[in-house]
Amino acid sequence: MSDWFETTDGIWDRLWGTLGRGVADAKHPARRPTFATVSPEGWPEARTVVLRSADRAAGAVTVHTDLYSDKIKSLRALPRAALHIWDAKQNLQIRLQAEVTILSGAQTRALWDKIPDHAQQSYGVTPPPGQPIETALDYIKAPDSETFVVLACSITAIDAVHLGADHRRAGFSRDRHWQGQWLSP
Repeated sequence: MSDWFETTDGIWDRLWGTLGRGVADAKHPARRPTFATVSPEGWPEARTVVLRSADRAAGAVTVHTDLYSDKIKSLRALPRAALHIWDAKQNLQIRLQAEVTILSGAQTRALWDKIPDHAQQSYGVTPPPGQPIETALDYIKAPDSETFVVLACSITAIDAVHLGADHRRAGFSRDRHWQGQWLSP
């Protein structure tokens, strides 16, 4: 029997399993990917987000954010993002490229109602995220469903690297119907 990283199908199955574990397990490294955008001024921006869903059939993932976060400004200017995950136990790096749709208001109301009260505290802060404040805790948390946003990320390409004794790298793209392609690591 071969190891999962010896075939592109094995890598494909493993990377989606890893994304699924990230959604289900708060302690899994895939739970908190790095989410990168480009600012309207052209600067790269990267921050940690929480992976909320991973849909293999649709080739999509979602994350949540505040309507007034800098990433929203960036995504309105250029609705594309990259997500990066490093799973040290599997020696697996996953990079996703995605086109992002911003969902808010009535589009997210049913989901907002399912979010526990303590988690709702992350959406609706005064002053808005990134604004200058006098002291470190000089802000007020006031949960507001109108500032809750779902970033629906339609994946266009995936790059997966297994850093084992022999490095293996595979690329997958929506344009190629997710057919795996070996790449030089």
